[in-house]
Amino acid sequence: MYGVQDDEPPSKRVKVSSEDLESLSDSLSLKFKEPVDPLGGSMAKALPSEGKEEMVGSKGIIKRVEFVRIITKALYSLGYERSGALLEEESGIHLHSPIVNLFRKHILSGSWDESIATLHKIGLTDEKILKSASFLILEHKLFEHLESNKFMDALKTLRSEITPLSINEKRVHELAGCIVSPSQCALLGSEGKSFNGARSRLKLLEDLQKLLPPTVMIPERRLEHLVEQALNVQREACMFHNSLDNSLSLYSDHQCGRDQIPSRTMQVLQAHQDEVWFVQFSNSGKYLASSSNDRSAIIWEVLILLDEDLNDVFFLAI
Repeated sequence: MYGVQDDEPPSKRVKVSSEDLESLSDSLSLKFKEPVDPLGGSMAKALPSEGKEEMVGSKGIIKRVEFVRIITKALYSLGYERSGALLEEESGIHLHSPIVNLFRKHILSGSWDESIATLHKIGLTDEKILKSASFLILEHKLFEHLESNKFMDALKTLRSEITPLSINEKRVHELAGCIVSPSQCALLGSEGKSFNGARSRLKLLEDLQKLLPPTVMIPERRLEHLVEQALNVQREACMFHNSLDNSLSLYSDHQCGRDQIPSRTMQVLQAHQDEVWFVQFSNSGKYLASSSNDRSAIIWEVLILLDEDLNDVFFLAI
């Protein structure tokens, strides 16, 4: 008595087999998905295409790979080694390619022959850059030999490795002078420097970094440089910028208010009989010269008074 009345005659009723019921049950179950945790917990599942866009930013002009690599470089430069490594792992974007990492390792360990061999495997298309980088590495190798009193090894490096590069002949002659007379090294600025230490090799790596294309090794402090450029553009575009405070915030776009520009009359030069066309303070700020359409020029002595209402200092000419 509580069921739904069926007015269809038995002959018109549809009979459903057990196989049809199973297929219907499977199709209905597909419509129900697992609930998703909006906070990104263990229940959340990323879409296959999520985070794979080539460009990021509202304008679509920032390459995602470059953006992540620069952030990673900044983290390492700031000393956040674990954070940088975690970003590389999570993003799948590595700061350096395996061959570049191997090249850096050889430089820092002083494996100069391996460094040269690996440098040629990086894929540099500019022969000039390749030779210049090789020159820097071999020059460092020569200085290490000299520091260890291995003069014959230094001479061999100069003759068989540096000279065949056929670049920077003046520097080659200076290096030859260092081998003949170690006192000549003072003229090159290398006297008193240690070339066998880790600090010297890090400096060499920085010099190579400046020489190699940024796609191979990102320049030091690249992110800081980009941020400084953005702040300078904002400051130069600020119509009312008149502040002695050079500190700009990264939390919001820089924009000075109209109150940064003097907009109130603080003193009227009443001694002239016509319009004042030009005023100029002296270098000391103690005097003010004014010229008028009445063909007169007056030198004013400037006093500094305090405006109690504004709690500020302004110039008063008398």
